[in-house]
Amino acid sequence: MLGRQPAPVPWESRWIPWPDFWLPTNKVAAADALREAWSRAEVERVEIACGGGIGRTGTALACLAVIDGLPNHEAVDYIRQQYSPRAVETPWQRRFVSRFK
Repeated sequence: MLGRQPAPVPWESRWIPWPDFWLPTNKVAAADALREAWSRAEVERVEIACGGGIGRTGTALACLAVIDGLPNHEAVDYIRQQYSPRAVETPWQRRFVSRFK
């Protein structure tokens, strides 16, 4: 989840265009990628990453928690308790999680 395409890696990867401190540039494609990651995590190792590991990663993890059944209004607090107290850095990232389907 970066604002620019990352360098190639020797394993399968999927880039979600997502500028630092903002939201994914294509919310539908991001939601599809997160649903795929959640599904694949049941049987294989999945990595979610951004440049700093807090805002975008925290937002994505909160969305994964919603996909897993956690109510939207609890997801940010849950990720801040379980991952990082600084996760989901901006008001618009919190709103994104609150409206994530």
